[in-house]
Amino acid sequence: MDTDYQQSQFNHSLLRAIQEASPDGILVVDQHSHIISFNQRFLDIWKIDEECRPDQQAVFDKLPEDSLLDFALRQLKHPDEFLQRIQELYENPAMHEHTEIELIDERTLERHSAGLHDDQGNYLGRVWFFRDITQQKRNEALLQELAWRDPLTETMTRGHFLERAEEELQRAQRYGHSLAVIMLDLDHFKHINDRYGHSAGDCVLKTLCQRWLETLRNSDLLGRIGGEEFAILLPQSDQQTALLTAERIRSVTQSQPVISDATEINCTVSCGVAMVENTQHDGIKVALKHADNALYSAKELGRNRVEYF
Repeated sequence: MDTDYQQSQFNHSLLRAIQEASPDGILVVDQHSHIISFNQRFLDIWKIDEECRPDQQAVFDKLPEDSLLDFALRQLKHPDEFLQRIQELYENPAMHEHTEIELIDERTLERHSAGLHDDQGNYLGRVWFFRDITQQKRNEALLQELAWRDPLTETMTRGHFLERAEEELQRAQRYGHSLAVIMLDLDHFKHINDRYGHSAGDCVLKTLCQRWLETLRNSDLLGRIGGEEFAILLPQSDQQTALLTAERIRSVTQSQPVISDATEINCTVSCGVAMVENTQHDGIKVALKHADNALYSAKELGRNRVEYF
């Protein structure tokens, strides 16, 4: 048997073995954008049914006109953008790409593409790699949610609250709006834990946060700053609005007991209010410190009250 033929067969078999072993869906086109090869994983990722699968040995028309592409385009959330991008890549053989694409079935695919060139730099075609990263994206979103949201009360964590508050400060500086903050601290919370147990204490925190959120506007921010200490940011709010909001929070906390294991637990909260000086770079931190001073005054003056810095 001819040695060159044997080598060719070996190279062909090796290429197919590598393609089929890859976790990526692989599609290869020649310099004329005709499909010349793809692996089983490519068909599986794109959920291409058997009756829609082209013959591996066939020579296809240009990809934008190909039934295989049409099948893929119907699965995309943004097909026009997808088509425009691959046309740009075909027109620029030296261009590489690494991006993510969204499908209508809520899956996310990672797409990587690179031009193929011989030793003399001549363009031979392009290879496309597709990987289903849906679970990875979901895990990332879950981790981000855990970093942003307190798991017990479902309010913002301290870090996320400060981050969002800084964004609101920048917006206020741009448009000349006023901002206010409220610091909240549940009165005698240690006594609640000691008397009713930590499970009841958790129930108190969770229930009251839900009541507070129902009292606030959609634009207001509520974050858990410490164990039983919380902060509220009030965009586009003046002193009077802030004081009225704090009073509603105080009132709704006192007016209805929390029920935990058929036990009624009466709660009160102390509030400190301060305005944010949106001309200061560290306006949020300063305002929180001022509100905390006002909160300390509320505690000193007997608790279950609102004080203004």
